[in-house]
This record gives sequence, C-alpha cells and structure tokens, in this order.
Amino acid sequence: MSAGAPAFDLAVVGAGPAGLAAAVTAAGLGLRVVLLDAGERPGGQYYRHPAPGLGAARPEALHHGWAEFATREAALRAHESAGRITYLPLHHVWTVVPSGAAGSGPAARARTAVAAPATEWTLHAVAGPEEAAASVHASAVLIATGAYERQLPFPGWTLPGVVGAGGAQAMLKAGLVLPGKRVVVAGSGPLLLAVAGSLAAAGAAVPAVVEAAAYTAYAGRVPALLRNPGKLVEAAGYGGALARHHVRLLTRHAVTEAHGTDRVEAVTVARLDRDWRPLPGTARRIPCDALAVGHGLVPQLELATGFGCATLRSPDGTVALVLDEEQRTSVPGIWSAGETGGIGGAQLAMTEGELAAHSVAGVPCGPRPTRRRARLRAFADAMAAAHRPGEGWTGWLRDDAVVCRCEEVPAGRVREAVEDLGARDARTVKLLTRAGMGWCQGRMCGPAVAALAGEEQSADRRPLSCPVPLRRLAELPPADR
Repeated sequence: MSAGAPAFDLAVVGAGPAGLAAAVTAAGLGLRVVLLDAGERPGGQYYRHPAPGLGAARPEALHHGWAEFATREAALRAHESAGRITYLPLHHVWTVVPSGAAGSGPAARARTAVAAPATEWTLHAVAGPEEAAASVHASAVLIATGAYERQLPFPGWTLPGVVGAGGAQAMLKAGLVLPGKRVVVAGSGPLLLAVAGSLAAAGAAVPAVVEAAAYTAYAGRVPALLRNPGKLVEAAGYGGALARHHVRLLTRHAVTEAHGTDRVEAVTVARLDRDWRPLPGTARRIPCDALAVGHGLVPQLELATGFGCATLRSPDGTVALVLDEEQRTSVPGIWSAGETGGIGGAQLAMTEGELAAHSVAGVPCGPRPTRRRARLRAFADAMAAAHRPGEGWTGWLRDDAVVCRCEEVPAGRVREAVEDLGARDARTVKLLTRAGMGWCQGRMCGPAVAALAGEEQSADRRPLSCPVPLRRLAELPPADR
C-alpha cells in the first residue's frame, strides 16, 4: 500500500480482540477498513496460533473464548474477500500524522456515514522482515495496540529459564512447548492463575503460584464482583484446576531472588507486608527449572501518545488513554479500544471495539453493549486496584541487581543517581545511567526506574513507536518528516 493509494474510511491498528472486533463491525456497517497488525495472523497476544507444521489438533483447548474469536476471524476473511477490509499483517505502524483538512480525502468525499474527523490521517509502517516502507490514508484511526507485561526486577531475574508469565503462556499457545518441567508461577494478577492452570494441564509440575497481593483486597469491590458472575465462575474454574493438579497458592508472597549458574535452579520466596516489603525470617527456597513471573500488564501507548492523546492514571498505577463514552481519544478523529484504555481482558476489549466502530460510523449501537462495557470495566478496575504493586517492593532489590537489562544498569547505579547526583525523575536517571536507552526503550525497566526515582511511571511522548531504518525516514515526504 503506497502513499498514492486511495484513502480508507477507517484504519485499525492492531488485530487483537479489540482491533479485530472493531474492523469486522465497521465493515459490517458499510465502512472501507484497513486493518494493520505487527503479527503474522490475527488474534494479538491473547489468541495465538500454533505454527501449521506443529500439527496441533485442538489449538482452541489452550484458549478461553476461542469460539468468539473464530467467529470474528471468519468474518474478517469474508469481508476481506468482499473487498470491505484490507488486512495487512506484518505491518508495524510507527507513526500517524495528519495529512489534510477534514473532507479533503477520497474516502471523505465518498463517505456517507462516517462521523467527521478533524483531519485525514497518514499511517506509516514498516512491513515484513525486509522492513519495507508502507503507508495508508484514512479518515479515522482506531488504536488497538494492546499491552505488554509489567516486570518488577529482582536478583537473578536475568537467568535463563526466567520468563514472563504471559511469555510462558505464549510459548505454550504458539509453540506447544513448556518453559521447563518444574515451573514456579509468580508475580501478581489474575493472569497467574490462568498460566499456572495451562502449564499444569500441559504436563508441567507447578509447585506454587506466588501472588504478591491478597485476595482480601477484593472485599471492598463486592458490587463489581456480583455484577460479573461469569468472571467469578471463571475464577472458580482456575481454582479448581490448581486444586486438581496440587498447585499451592501463596498469597502475599513474592519471589525475591532466583538462584542458578547456567539456568535458574531455585527461587527464594518471602512473605510480604501490606506495602510489599519482604518480612525478615519468612524466606524459603523452592527448587525449579523455570520461573514464569509478571505483575500485570502495561497499556502500549507509544503510538497514541506520539500524536498527543491525553492520558490518565489507572487504578493499577499504569498510564492509560483518556476516552469518552464512544471510545474517542482527546484527539479528534482518533478512537481507541482495548487495553490502551486500561487493562481489562479480551471480553471487554471486543466490546469496546464494537462500540468504537459504531461511533466512527455514526450508527447507534443501543444500550446493551454500553452496559456490558460499564460492567466489565468496573470489574477490571477492581482487579487493577487489588493487584496494584505496593511501594515497598524495591526492598527486594540489592544494589547489584540488574534493573535495565538492555544497558545492564544495576539498582545501585540508579540509587546513586537519585541519592548522590540529584536525579528526581526517571528521565534524569535515564540521562545519568542509560537506564531505558536500550532496545526496548524502557518498556521492561520503566516501572522499576520510576519507582527508584520516587515517581510514578509516566507515558513518554515519542515520535517513533518502534525502531525504523533511517532510510525509511529519509524517504518520507517533507510534510511528514
């Protein structure tokens, strides 16, 4: 797709649950849609597909709600065949820029139902392994870029065999492999129960699920829980799976160190106080050959904040986009759905994708989806508040523990920047230590660096949302540079 191609009514960035639902709903409402995704197949991080060569007989067995996804994927293929959706896999959108006044583009002139945006937009992407340049034009843009895992570092977290909790689940779903034979699952959040259940069902021994929060934190959110009985049934199912596989659940505990030489061989687990500080005398060792660890998810906002979308603080301490009741961002012509508006899961993401598509098309969707979103969002906020990391978690970080893996910056150097060199925010720490300057650009170490600097993590505004070859920047039209 080149810069001279005709514009679309709607460009959807991300083919996970939110983006897929938005694209097929918008196409069903008569809009011309382009769906761009960095992945090879639709589904995002949640619905992963085993490679055909693996011969998976029942990939749906590893997923919750696969039937709903399969229905939408079939709709995508039907709309694609009919020319209503242009699906562009392996396209990583790195910036979105305004490209004209409202009503000036081809799609705007032909449009009959699309709500009038402030501008027409150009989306620039790198495509495929060769990182070819690609660009599309659209009258409206929907950001559905999802989220990535939040990691809180600890001594030994760089050892082979230590993987993200979501990463362990991705290995199983997409590669049909286990991270190890004896896997401790640790961190915080409901994802841990799903990961432990999946690993145990696939044949791994899971000696413990180590949850840093206490489930009593849900006590103050009873109304939100009761409004979502399906979620309670789902949680009970996870609990039953752990019981069947004899998996021990340790709440208000954390892995404070991983041990090993060439690979993780054991972890130290300690009980935490209410602020997540390890309590002296409570440490114990658990032998294992793998550790799946994660502390929830972080909305992936680099693309949205790059062109000025406003943000807010979520109940779990992460930064999310400010959205109105129709999923509009603060920038006219830009909508968003799914985890970018706050972590809430696949069901909420799909509901928000449908709502956003109706809003773009200017077609009311009725009160039922709106009520469903409100109910699911209330439950998501309850989960976020219950599993928000306590301020004392940095107590398990020795000075020699690596914080920034890319640049190999230890906690001691970050503390030196704060205590001796006067750094008062993560950006200054970054300039003094290089923490966050590596390949991941602070996605992995950002929360830890911010905590050690004494501030909450903020949403960086960056002109590029992913690495881009310099030759692609040089090829841009002067107006887009």
